[in-house]
Amino acid sequence: MSASPVGRPDGSPWYEIRLKGRLDPRWAAWFDGLSVTTTVDGTTALRGPVTDQAALHGLLQKVRDLGVPLLSVTPLDPEQPRPPTA
Repeated sequence: MSASPVGRPDGSPWYEIRLKGRLDPRWAAWFDGLSVTTTVDGTTALRGPVTDQAALHGLLQKVRDLGVPLLSVTPLDPEQPRPPTA
């Protein structure tokens, strides 16, 4: 059995959802307040706490609805350093 992602004090695990291409930071509200960061490699990282698996699936449905290629979904430690931004 795999380990659970490290969460915040309120128990919400953090995830990074990496997308191909660049999204404007104003999409953060649509993605439930996750931070939207474009990186130097031409990808976009959505990062932040996700309440539960149902909320994660909802975020992935939004990615699908946008038609943006999904590159990865990674559980992470909220203290993990961010990649360089563009």
